[in-house]
Amino acid sequence: MKVLFQGDSITDAGRDRSDPHDLGGGYPKYAAQYIREAMPDTEFEFLDLGISGDQTGNLVERLQSDFVDVGADVVSILIGINDTWHRAASREYLDDAIFEQNYRTVLEAVKKTGARILMLEPFLLPVPDKMYFYEDLYKKILVVRKLAREYADAYVPLDGLLAKACLEHEPTFYAADGVHPTPDGGSPFIGRLYADAFVKMISE
Repeated sequence: MKVLFQGDSITDAGRDRSDPHDLGGGYPKYAAQYIREAMPDTEFEFLDLGISGDQTGNLVERLQSDFVDVGADVVSILIGINDTWHRAASREYLDDAIFEQNYRTVLEAVKKTGARILMLEPFLLPVPDKMYFYEDLYKKILVVRKLAREYADAYVPLDGLLAKACLEHEPTFYAADGVHPTPDGGSPFIGRLYADAFVKMISE
């Protein structure tokens, strides 16, 4: 079973881009480990094509080569924080309709390949210097949830689940800057949520 991880720096996580099988140090590494442990009789090929800094528009640009042509059985997508972050200083945010169209274009193309789709919600941890991102990000999260109801075979509501997790640990335990998961906190936490959703999806 071929599984493709797609997204931005949270998925890229320092991977060796010359080797698509290098899963970097983030949640894909942990997700693959947990999935193999849960499904030892299944042969998996995991690929990570996340690119740091990417926004939804960038996924559209590399849709054919980095999604469709891969021929994955499962495609997972975590995207959206940069559509907000890269415009936060000026507060000239990307129109929600354009964000939705970009993401929908990707999902439509992936759906046509017959791959199952696992969507992960963009998130923000409550760190003081970025809380204002929510004035835009929350609207984007609602768009992603809407698209998930239309396209996803599995959905991981990360923003809500991480908010809950912050009752047990300080937000910086999961992401020191509020966005990029920590190696020993956020990355294995998200990897476990991913694996649980994946196994449930495959088992249904």
